[in-house]
Formats: sequence, structure tokens, C-alpha cells
Amino acid sequence: MIFGASSFAGPLRDLKENVGSIELYVPKLGIYNASVLEKKKLEHILDEISAYNFAVTVHAPYFAPKSPAFLQVDTANMGEKDFTLLEESMAIANRAGANVVVLHPGRIGPYRDKSFASMVNNLEALSSLAEDYGVILGLENKEGTDPLNFCCEAEELYRTIEIVNSEHLQATLDIGHANLTCGGSPEKLRTFVQTLQKYIIHLHLHDNYGQWTDKYDGDEHMAPGKGCVDFSVLKLLSDYRGIYNLEVFSLEDVQLGKKVVEKALYS
Repeated sequence: MIFGASSFAGPLRDLKENVGSIELYVPKLGIYNASVLEKKKLEHILDEISAYNFAVTVHAPYFAPKSPAFLQVDTANMGEKDFTLLEESMAIANRAGANVVVLHPGRIGPYRDKSFASMVNNLEALSSLAEDYGVILGLENKEGTDPLNFCCEAEELYRTIEIVNSEHLQATLDIGHANLTCGGSPEKLRTFVQTLQKYIIHLHLHDNYGQWTDKYDGDEHMAPGKGCVDFSVLKLLSDYRGIYNLEVFSLEDVQLGKKVVEKALYS
């Protein structure tokens, strides 16, 4: 198995001692000046990644109220700027030798059905772009503690992928988000994973308490082992050969997370 870490977890030179893969988190790489991609900064990062011989995945921009407006993308409500941003993430993945680009589902507008149809249409167009760049989009399940998120439930994410019907749109299982949607129930989490496992090509691993809080709607991204996620459900993914990406905020949490996940898988 290959462990990965998000690029915000620490300096690459330190992460290299602990993981074999880096997820380039585009919104936090500092490579945009307003909506303009600064190519020299990107080249520096890609050179460093190459020097440390990391495997790579890419996390594309997404909707986040506290992020700069020019880096926010709602896949249910996209314009030309948004398509350009996501295409640039695919191009970065292509350059870095990454085969997975993580994408968020959209936000629910005043008319749910209309928003869902718009998201599906946009995902179809994005899947076609992904084919051009030789990458696969991993559509991520979101946390059910925010009622405006699409694809919190495994069934809706599964249905979305089925409707788009492209080899270039699969699923990123975010186990922390799933735990929040399942209210911290190990049984419900197990069913969630079983429902989605056919399409899972990428994993985001982090922990929480399975309930809403006023901090990030409960989506605290703690190290595995600090909350209530039952990581033994990962045993269900016996055919999984992708990256086990620890989506946490420090080197110490990466180190703890590795131990907890390995114990859950192999004990």
C-alpha cells in the first residue's frame, strides 16, 4: 500500500520520510495571482516533487466560503472561469504524472432538481476534458452535516457517476465525510463503503466525532485515531490499489494516522 499526504501537511522534505505520495492541493499551493496561474511558481513545485520522487494526485479548486472568490468552483453552477480552473488542475496532473484529480460535487440551489441536472451536465463536460488530459476525476462524497451539499449519501454519488457514465469519472471515498453523514455509526459507514466500492479509485483518510459542530460543520480533519471513525471498514476494499491519502494538517498527524490505519487493516 502507498500512503500519501496532502501538500498542506508539512514541508515536502519532511513528508518524504513518511509517505510515498503527495496530493497537490491546488487552492493552497499559492500558484494563483487572482485568477491567473503563475507558471514559474508551479514549475518550482513540480521540480521539487520530481526531486523527491513522489507519486502525485491533485485536488482541484472547490466551493469554500472562506476561500478567495476566484478560486471557488461550484460544479452545479459553472461558468467559463470555473471550467478554466478545473482544466488547469487537469493539466497540472498531466504534467506531474498524476492519474487522479479530486473533484467536489456541487451545491444545492433553490431548485434541487435543476441544480442536480446542471451538475451532471458539467461533470459530463469535465469528464470529456479529463479524457483529453489522460486523468480520472475522483468525485468526492461530501459531509451530510451541511444540508446544501450534493453527494453526501453514497447512493446519490453512485447515481451521479452512473448517469455521467464515463470511465473518467469515478469516486474519491472521503471516510471522514462519510462518518459525518453516517452519524458516527460503524454499521452505516460499512454500508456506505459497500454501496460505493465499485467506483472507488482514491481515498481521503481523516477523523472526526461523527456529528455537527460549529467548527467546520464537524469536518475537523483530525488524525485517524483521534475521533470515532472505524477504519477497519477499509478491509472491505480488498481490491483497492490506489493511494491512502491522509488529509490532515501536520506531520505528526500523518505519522499517527499511518499507524492507526495500518493497525485497522492488518490486525
